[in-house]
Amino acid sequence: MRLNELRDNPGATKTKKRIARGPGSGKGKTAGRGIKGQKSRSGVAIKGYEGGQMPLYQRLPKRGFNNPNRKAFAVVNLGLIQKFIDDGKLNGDITEDSLIASGLVRRKLDGVRVLAKGAFTAKVSITVTGASGAAKAAVEAAGGSLSVIPAVAAAE
Repeated sequence: MRLNELRDNPGATKTKKRIARGPGSGKGKTAGRGIKGQKSRSGVAIKGYEGGQMPLYQRLPKRGFNNPNRKAFAVVNLGLIQKFIDDGKLNGDITEDSLIASGLVRRKLDGVRVLAKGAFTAKVSITVTGASGAAKAAVEAAGGSLSVIPAVAAAE
């Protein structure tokens, strides 16, 4: 077998229907859009329109509340911090900026929050915007310190 003998399976490829290219194409004149009306024109998008009936998105009940002042934190687990310390990517005083520089956190958002998932044995001091109580206890049990600074002070 040679490269010039390669063929696709029968029926695997179909030629594109050339719409509005004359009567011989089978889709000439009105190009399969019918005659007149809104849908025959270009630039029409009536996705949610149901012909005068109340649209589905308006019939369904609205639930919940989105707080415009909510804080979104970048979340880090202690197990991952320990792994980065073992790999030599983090050491000494760990701050939000050092977490970003090491690649453990992509971006700060409204701050970094530390959670207690995973084993932690390193004796380091961590300074972040937020931490769970279990994470604070785990760091202190390992002989380190975890200090939480408010989000407003962290942003300045």
